[in-house]
Amino acid sequence: MAAPISRCCAHWRSLTLSFPAAGYHARPRVWGLGGVYKPDPQDPRTKEWHKGPQYEAKLYGRHGAASGVDPSKLWPSPQRLREIEEDEKEWYPSLQEMLDRVEAKERELQKKKEERDRIIAANLAKMPQMVADWRREKRELKQKQQDEKDRRERLLAQAREKFGLNVDYRSPKFQEMVKELEKQEKKRRKLLKKEQREEALATSPAAGGVTSNTPVEGATSANTPKGGAVTASNPTDGTL
Repeated sequence: MAAPISRCCAHWRSLTLSFPAAGYHARPRVWGLGGVYKPDPQDPRTKEWHKGPQYEAKLYGRHGAASGVDPSKLWPSPQRLREIEEDEKEWYPSLQEMLDRVEAKERELQKKKEERDRIIAANLAKMPQMVADWRREKRELKQKQQDEKDRRERLLAQAREKFGLNVDYRSPKFQEMVKELEKQEKKRRKLLKKEQREEALATSPAAGGVTSNTPVEGATSANTPKGGAVTASNPTDGTL
C-alpha cells in the first residue's frame, strides 16, 4: 500500500503550476542586527514613546556610550530636582519620620488596650450585681406572667359563673365584665386606702392627745349636773 502512495506523491511533485502559488513573498528576517535603533524624533511616523529623555535614558542604560546619548542631558534640571525632592518628602518620608509614626501608632494602640482593660475590669466588678438584677427581673417577669395567667383564669371562672357558658377572653361580653370588675377593684382599693388613712390619723400622737382630754371635759360636764342636782335639791330642802 505504501508504493501506490509514494507514486502518487511523486506524480504531484512532477506537476508545475502556470501561475505562482503566492503573490507576495516576505523578506526573510535577519537575526542578530548590529547597531542601535534610534528613531528620528523629527520624523512624524516616530511613535511618542520613542521620543523624550525617558527613551534616551533607556537607550543609554541598555547600550551605554554606543547609544550616542549625552549622559549630561539625562540629569534632571534644578527645578525638576526640587519637584522630585518634594515628592519624596510627601510620598517617601525619612526613616526618623517613619519611626515616629510607628511609635505614635503603638502608643495609640496601647492607650486603647488600657482603656478596654479598664472597661472590662469595671464590668467584671459589676458582674455579680448585674447577674443578681437579671435574675430578679426574670423572677419578677415570671411572677407577673403567672399573676396575669391567674387573673385571666379567675376572670374566666367568674364569667362562666355569670353567663353559664365558656366565654372567650376576647369576646365583648368578657371585656365588659373585665372593665366592670376593674372599676369595682379600684373602688374597693380606694375605700381601703381611706380606711387605712383614717386609722392612721386616729392612732397618731396628736389624735391621742385630743382623745385623752375629751374624757376630762366629759367628767367635768358630768359633775355639773350633779352639782345642779344638789342646788335643785336645796330648794326642796328649804321648802321642807
